[in-house]
Amino acid sequence: MPVIPVIDGHNDLAWASRQGRGYRVDGLEGPLPQLHTDLPRLRAGGVAGQFWSVWVDPVLSGAEQVTATLEQIDFVHRMADAHPDELRLAATAEQVRRAMDDGRIASLIGVEGGAQIDGSGAVLRAYARAGARYLTLTWSVTTGWADSATDEPRHGGLSAFGRDVVAEMNRIGMVVDLAHVSPATMRDAVAISTAPVMVSHSAALTLCDHPRNVPDDVVAAIAAGGGVVMVAFVPSFVSQARRDWVTAGETGEPPAVGIGDVADHLDHIREVAGIGAVGIGADYDGTDAMPSGLEDVSHYQDLLAELAARGWSQADLEAVAHRNALRVLEAGDDSYRAFLAGRAGQPDPHTIVPAADTRDSRKS
Repeated sequence: MPVIPVIDGHNDLAWASRQGRGYRVDGLEGPLPQLHTDLPRLRAGGVAGQFWSVWVDPVLSGAEQVTATLEQIDFVHRMADAHPDELRLAATAEQVRRAMDDGRIASLIGVEGGAQIDGSGAVLRAYARAGARYLTLTWSVTTGWADSATDEPRHGGLSAFGRDVVAEMNRIGMVVDLAHVSPATMRDAVAISTAPVMVSHSAALTLCDHPRNVPDDVVAAIAAGGGVVMVAFVPSFVSQARRDWVTAGETGEPPAVGIGDVADHLDHIREVAGIGAVGIGADYDGTDAMPSGLEDVSHYQDLLAELAARGWSQADLEAVAHRNALRVLEAGDDSYRAFLAGRAGQPDPHTIVPAADTRDSRKS
């Protein structure tokens, strides 16, 4: 089977490089056995585009989260600059296609957590100007304006300010990412977004009862709006047996998880919502364990071969591998370009800080 270019929705190399390599950008020629990702393995896997996640541990807060986010955005820029024969920064579908045509891996940026804007539309817009094209509305902790899937709900989905954030993202061409958020937040965001949304790295709740996974009604609603659900490879997201083992305390040997488990989720999403709804967002370097046969970024073609063996057509394989992700990105490109060019109009004043912000701006 010929190599099919892959655009993956989520890879945590930036934070892994902060933790283990001091944000170094040299040495990515490998081998880097402590990581899932290096340049030769990306090539072996047929990766043509990667959304590099810029995530911040919530032990940091406020301005610390903003600083750490900017450090990781800087890492992605420096990484691309240091490897111009392999990587190229991209923010629009046109730029991704041009990079692919030139044999470079398009390097996109996604911000993984709404807390990282520190309640400020100005920070959101600064990230967009620096090349970030999606924002995940929460990480694993409920924010002041959106409920997380893995924390206590406080808003019943999105707060009024959370709705303003989604509107502002639509205005400036940032894709709304619904990984990590509660089903109520998903439903609110899908209902109000005027642009297609994405789920950068989750799986199907029907097949695995993990709170990070997406209910079928939301999968269908995302598809109806032109969006995409990108399936993560995380074992406890794709295998009910592995999820049960984790919740029971991880005693004994973990149940085996393989390529077939991931393929089952891709099959299910296609059955529920059609081929246009399916994508790949593996979460490499964001979790320790990966399924057998998908141990690192060199194995995407093995997953596509499994789908082909299940009867997926060449057109379907190209859709899940890259065309659906490009479609969702492209849907916001005109708004993003207009924002960068100063032609998107001005934001509503209350999108700069939350309406409830009562900080005294006077100097003492």
